[in-house]
Amino acid sequence: MVSQKRSKSKNFNILFTCIGRRVSLLNSFKKAAKELKLKCSFLGTETTELSSALQLCDKKFIVSPVSHQHYIKQLLQIVKQNNVKLLVPTVDLDLPILAEAKAKFADIGCTVLISTPQAVNICQDKRQTFKFLAKNGFDTPVTYSVQQALAKKNLKYPCFLKPWDGYASRGNAIAKNRQELVFYTKKIPNCIVQEFITGQELTCDVYIGFDLEVKCVVPRRRIETRAGEVSKSKIIKNLKIIRQTANLVKKLGVGPGVITVQLILTKDKKIKFIEINPRFGGGAPLSIKAGADFPIWILQGLCGKNSEIKFDNFENNLTMLRYDAEIWLKT
Repeated sequence: MVSQKRSKSKNFNILFTCIGRRVSLLNSFKKAAKELKLKCSFLGTETTELSSALQLCDKKFIVSPVSHQHYIKQLLQIVKQNNVKLLVPTVDLDLPILAEAKAKFADIGCTVLISTPQAVNICQDKRQTFKFLAKNGFDTPVTYSVQQALAKKNLKYPCFLKPWDGYASRGNAIAKNRQELVFYTKKIPNCIVQEFITGQELTCDVYIGFDLEVKCVVPRRRIETRAGEVSKSKIIKNLKIIRQTANLVKKLGVGPGVITVQLILTKDKKIKFIEINPRFGGGAPLSIKAGADFPIWILQGLCGKNSEIKFDNFENNLTMLRYDAEIWLKT
């Protein structure tokens, strides 16, 4: 585990990478800093100026794509030159390389909200996710390789197909028969085949403190999604889901920060875990509004202060309906 130095200063900067459209998350951190009377500036990186959240940052930086060999070098330079004490990843793309480079950021006094490379790999490789869940006794859809699925004579249809390294629901498909299975497995890169599960889909926002202990689990129902991100959601305070999710996160050893755990609650009340994302989820603003104030807890922890966090002290049945807003630029 990388040792992190807590900041005693009330004057430091926070950097969001690949900030994109994360306006609500950015504003939540701004509000938290104001409430804690911290003098923070908020920085963002993107590969293009045409990012709504980037325009709302105090400083904005255009960087190379995540895949570029100098990407981490560019981030380290930004951190060093701008007194950045906290780096917050917002998308899946840069998680593996940030996890590998975490010690480099720690050496210059910056805490990265990222899990270990091993934990990130388990989350991002859905083949490894299935193995982890099954090995540790968590109920999850049976997962096959393409070869296993095609060789299985009694495969149940429909079945669910997705890339093992996919994100934001890209490349997902449902095969209703063998003909469709053959078609989609040729079309979807790095395809895996899963048992099709019906029921209520939920995402749990989980906060892990800097001591790597699970502090809070907030389940929210995914009512409607758009482009893989939740657009309508409702808090569902289900204690069974909270306990099982907390146990899963402890076993996995992720953190610090906020991660999401996706699951399906079947009609017969079985909990089927389907995905783990070691970063803030797009629906985190709902959990924050409900009382799970992740930004305040993170900033308090960064300053070496202990937060009084009650495990399930958040508002039940709160619903979020997201909408588009505009940022105007003169170019």
